[in-house]
Amino acid sequence: METVNHPQHTNRQYEEELRDLRETLLKMGGLVERQIADAVQSLVERDSELARRTIARDAEVNRMDIDIDALCLRLLALRQPAASDLRFITTSLKITADMERIGDIAVNISERALELNHEPVLKPYIDIPRMADLAQSMVKDSLDAFVNHDTDLAEKVIERDDEVDQLNYQIFRELLSYMAEEPRTISRATRVLFVSKYLERIADHATNIAEMVVFMVKGKTIKHMDKSSRP
Repeated sequence: METVNHPQHTNRQYEEELRDLRETLLKMGGLVERQIADAVQSLVERDSELARRTIARDAEVNRMDIDIDALCLRLLALRQPAASDLRFITTSLKITADMERIGDIAVNISERALELNHEPVLKPYIDIPRMADLAQSMVKDSLDAFVNHDTDLAEKVIERDDEVDQLNYQIFRELLSYMAEEPRTISRATRVLFVSKYLERIADHATNIAEMVVFMVKGKTIKHMDKSSRP
């Protein structure tokens, strides 16, 4: 009787471990999304205490990154997954690296907020929150696409990266004119430029995740390919 039930128990445990991996990835994604939102809010609302809390919370992001890596490696070593499960687990390892990096970038934004909050406001923040909302939605959708094996949603995330790039360029041009007209604004404008670039990099990481979803589901690599050449 034990011989018959043992494989069933093992399969059930394996499925639970895969489900735990999905849930932990989503939990980490939710935390990273919050980090982005809080970092930008600390800048727009000049809330230095929120910026400090966001920086401190990065330790939780790093801990989840380590936990997910350990779970993936355990699944690979003990379960020897094949086919789709193997791609899911190896893709999870790569995705956590992108999410951990997004968490680091949120810390960078918070650090610039702490610096800018001590100085007069250069200009109303309009495009920065728009960029942040777009980048945050890309992170969320890329993770939803991953968990649901949704390549259509992944492709939409990839397409939205152009919108973030355009906003980044728009902010760059506007702040460049500020610095040219009034050299005293250079220090503040440079810090805002950093924030814009940070958000553009977050969108790039979300795009990386979306591209990995396409590989995981279809087994096709679209990274570094021109959009016209993609399947």
